[in-house]
Amino acid sequence: MLHHPNSLKALDSTRTNKLLELLRTIGLQELKTSKLMSLVDEALTHVSAGRSKNFERLEFLGDAVLRLAATEFIDHHYPDLPVGSCSNLRAQLVSDRWLAQLGEQLQLESFLVLGPKAQGDTAARATLRADATEALIGAIYSGSGNNFEPIHQWLTPHWQQTTAEVLAAPHLFNGKTILQEWSQAEGLGLPDYTTREQSSRHGDPERFHSHVQVGTRLNADGLGRSRKEAEQNAAAEAVQSLQDLEPAIDSPNDAPH
Repeated sequence: MLHHPNSLKALDSTRTNKLLELLRTIGLQELKTSKLMSLVDEALTHVSAGRSKNFERLEFLGDAVLRLAATEFIDHHYPDLPVGSCSNLRAQLVSDRWLAQLGEQLQLESFLVLGPKAQGDTAARATLRADATEALIGAIYSGSGNNFEPIHQWLTPHWQQTTAEVLAAPHLFNGKTILQEWSQAEGLGLPDYTTREQSSRHGDPERFHSHVQVGTRLNADGLGRSRKEAEQNAAAEAVQSLQDLEPAIDSPNDAPH
């Protein structure tokens, strides 16, 4: 459990109004308390700002809250989805990419307190949005008395949209598993990934390049912020190529209709 002192420095009216605007945007303005407002301010304060309270601890909490809340969402809304598909779906609902996209929708950068170094690091903006979104989740959970209800109220519509996208085109999100199962079924062994770092900029969407080869029958390339993302994108490209040739190929764990 995170520890916060009882006596917290009051926020100035400009900052308070701006944070209330954010809470209204996510539909949680009724939760307004001095404790919650202080935690939200902390969640949107980057380490580079040099303040004693920043979003690191809340990001740590938010990571755990997000995973459990996403698990509850899947269990409640998709009780018949196979366990393997549940795991794959949850990976998308808690991914850094998903968090960064949500942060972008909320325009979180306009609420962040940053130091000069972070302000100038444009390549790391996606990572920054993801971290701040996760910290905001931790702040709302902690500020509402360790309550998951506000988290579900806020995130469920976003999860429903993402889930629809994942189940409609699983190869875009779970390409590595689909490609591996296809290659083994065809007697081609495991896909071979060659991944290299082509940029040292943290957060660069083209930092890593991955090439996947499946025997002599198939190859594809992908880019990503991490090795994992680049390999996933390469696999998605490979599966898309297969689907163009063999439309019957689909996810090995199809969702129920």
